[in-house]
Amino acid sequence: MSKFNIDNDAIRQLAELLDETNLTEIEVATGDNRIRVARQGTMVAAAPAAAPVAAVAAAAPAGPADASSHPGAVKSPMVGVVYFSPEPGAAPFISPGSSVSEGQTIMLIEAMKTFNPIRAHKSGKISQIIAIDGHPVEYDEMLVIIE
Repeated sequence: MSKFNIDNDAIRQLAELLDETNLTEIEVATGDNRIRVARQGTMVAAAPAAAPVAAVAAAAPAGPADASSHPGAVKSPMVGVVYFSPEPGAAPFISPGSSVSEGQTIMLIEAMKTFNPIRAHKSGKISQIIAIDGHPVEYDEMLVIIE
């Protein structure tokens, strides 16, 4: 195995970025070196890119266990910050009990300074809002349930 230098300043900067963005992990690669910083059972690792890096990550509960298999479950298609209003101070797209139509925008997820509309995959009534407005969400995290 070849030797490589661990850049402590880069690790600190990545850890700070992790805290600022509320992400659970960040990984960067430069040449043959790769640095991965992860939260939740935190392990900080730096290794040559060819070597596997193990990360300990406890699964964060994303709502009731039975809700994840619900046919009306709307899950996040990306990592980002969820917003239930089109702009600050505006009325929310949805609220518990509101009716939605298939294709209707029900929330926005901001990722990389882009606001991505999340649309209802079916018509129905919003029975539960699991995500919290203005908070980060992970890929495949439960957001709402449409009955």
